[in-house]
Amino acid sequence: MTEGGGRPELGSFIDAGGIKTNYLDVGQGWPVVLVHGSGPGVSAYANWRLTLPALAPQLRAIAPDMVGFGFTDRPADIVYGMETWVRQLLAFLDALELERVSIVGNSFGGALALRVAADHPERVERLVLMGSAGLSWSMTDGLEAVWGYQPSVENMRRLLDLFAYDRSLVTDELAEVRYRASIEPGVQEAFAAMFPPPRQRWLESLATPEDRIASLVHPTLVVHGRDDRVVPLESSLRLARLIEPADLVVFGRCGHWTQIERAAEFNALLARFLTAAPEPAR
Repeated sequence: MTEGGGRPELGSFIDAGGIKTNYLDVGQGWPVVLVHGSGPGVSAYANWRLTLPALAPQLRAIAPDMVGFGFTDRPADIVYGMETWVRQLLAFLDALELERVSIVGNSFGGALALRVAADHPERVERLVLMGSAGLSWSMTDGLEAVWGYQPSVENMRRLLDLFAYDRSLVTDELAEVRYRASIEPGVQEAFAAMFPPPRQRWLESLATPEDRIASLVHPTLVVHGRDDRVVPLESSLRLARLIEPADLVVFGRCGHWTQIERAAEFNALLARFLTAAPEPAR
């Protein structure tokens, strides 16, 4: 394990099943793993920079870069897919000697959290699914644009406009920063290899069968922005119906960036849910 310095995106590195994984690790207490989405130039830091410090006073908040994203190594022979990401995440928990954690998943990260909870329920305490994939639905124009991104500042600006309901959040500076992240060495090559057209098949590959989702018994919080143009609100409505112990919170005037557009409310909701005493058995 080595410490990365000089850039906030770089935290520590640990071997997770043969993948040198970059991760951020703050706070003390019950461990919570936050899994980012699948946008171009995304990293754990970009996704969770406003969330991590809000959780740190009460929890140990850990955010890895999944392979193919951020600053985690990209082995030359890697095959991107749910099996690879599940294996990496479990190996990451093992490397940190964490037997059981809560998982917060955003979009793609929500699909990964669902699959881990379904396949390895003993490793998961609580689930938070934010703008989550993980079910079968028709590809949106927004997700098609995200996965089909070709690097340019203009294209990044258009994507960020898709993510945010409040366009004032999408500045030229932010577009430039995210564009630069998307052209780090190896990043665009990995991104293009993950979800090539036709893209509906990759959305299906992220889905967990509904009967398996319905069998989940973990306390679950489902969060969505009403105006999300990337993952449809209906996805979270269905998840909340399928998972018996789930609560659903929908933020109005909010797109795919709940953790940024409604940061204060989201962070308070998240901390309250993750630290709540277990409900008595019924």
